[in-house]
This record gives sequence, C-alpha cells and structure tokens, in this order.
Amino acid sequence: MRESTHISRNAIWAAAAAMAVFLTFPAQAERITNPVAEFSGIDKITGRITNFDVYMDETVQFGALQVTPRVCYSSPETEEPKTDAFVEVNEITLDRQIRRIFTGWMFAESPGINAIEHAVYDVWLKSCKQTSDVPAPATN
Repeated sequence: MRESTHISRNAIWAAAAAMAVFLTFPAQAERITNPVAEFSGIDKITGRITNFDVYMDETVQFGALQVTPRVCYSSPETEEPKTDAFVEVNEITLDRQIRRIFTGWMFAESPGINAIEHAVYDVWLKSCKQTSDVPAPATN
C-alpha cells in the first residue's frame, strides 16, 4: 500500500492566513524602560510653567500635587516616537488630607489625553529619560 501525503484545503488556508497576518504586522522593537520621567506643569494662577524630572517610584511635589511615576517607556530611536508612563497623582487638600486624583497612563505624544487637569495645576508627561541633572535618590 502506498502512503499519500494529503494536506487538507483547510490546513492550507489556515497556513496562508497565518502567514498573511505575520507579514501584515511589522516586527516591533522592544520598548525601552527608563529610570526618569520628565513632566511639565503649569500653575494657572501665576501662569508659570515648570519642567521637572522624577525617578521611578519617587514622589515630587508640584504645588498641591504629588506626582509618582511607576514606569516610563519609550520606543527606540529607529521607531516612531511613543512615550508613555504609568503615573499616580495625589492632591494635598486644604485640610491636609491626601486624596488620589489620578492613576493611569500618560502619553507624551498626546499630552491632552490623561493629563492632570486640576483647578490650579495641570501636569503632563513630556518624555522618558535614561539620565537626569537631578541627583538620583539614595538607595538603602
């Protein structure tokens, strides 16, 4: 008895579909994890804009807001710029209570999406960086 190598049409179509999907989406480079997030903030009363760097898991106070980035990703220079950070922002209220006003992703290329819009202060992600002029926090 002669063996036949029979491939079903469904298997051929499935393989062709998988190959088409594979070829449609270009390979993505790994995102770069950065130790520093750069923010901009505006004091709406004075009109003053301030740029400030924050190391991951550290908290910087901007006016009545406390800004804490948890992770900051950027794309390699060979890719389309994409910079995002997961950030927590607390407000210190007039009665000295700390109230969480934001937890989520900020996008440097779209600062209007998920920027912090407070009654007095606005804060948005500007970039993610490997180094900063600000000294790194002491490690224990």
